[in-house]
Amino acid sequence: MEIVQQASNQVVPHAAGSTALKAQGPASGEYLTFRLGSEEYGIDILKVQEIRSYEPPTRIANAPEFIKGVVNLRGVIVPIVDLRLKLGCPNAEYNSFTVVIVLNVRSRVVGAVVDSVSDVLELSRDSIRPAPELNASAVDTSFITGIGSVNERMLILMDIEGLMSSADMGLMESL
Repeated sequence: MEIVQQASNQVVPHAAGSTALKAQGPASGEYLTFRLGSEEYGIDILKVQEIRSYEPPTRIANAPEFIKGVVNLRGVIVPIVDLRLKLGCPNAEYNSFTVVIVLNVRSRVVGAVVDSVSDVLELSRDSIRPAPELNASAVDTSFITGIGSVNERMLILMDIEGLMSSADMGLMESL
């Protein structure tokens, strides 16, 4: 058995040849909050490059429905993913509140369409609860790192880097 050091600087045993690491709960820190339908989500603010208003991207033939296309952002071609479609929201309406969160994931720029951006919140470790354990065949919770609570608000905290770099997204090579 080899020892692998994770980002949290916690050393954990890891079976040789295995590529999956058990996700640790989210650390305290600042999270950008946004809405998808009636739910509020949070992502690590350090992954956010900028927030832009939505403009229809150039469509890519045969791309999955959730990949809306690409835009040219100051000379960089950026794929645009509609998180509402990817995460199964019942409708994805494009209006004046719809925005694109431009992310830097593994040194690659990717845009994520969301219904609206709320604010940036600082969450302490004691305000974050572990992600619920649900039947994996019924619900994919692998990209939910925890549930944050601030006053009466509940935030679903996402591993946006893991989601955007997952094999089913097809946006980048998996590790």
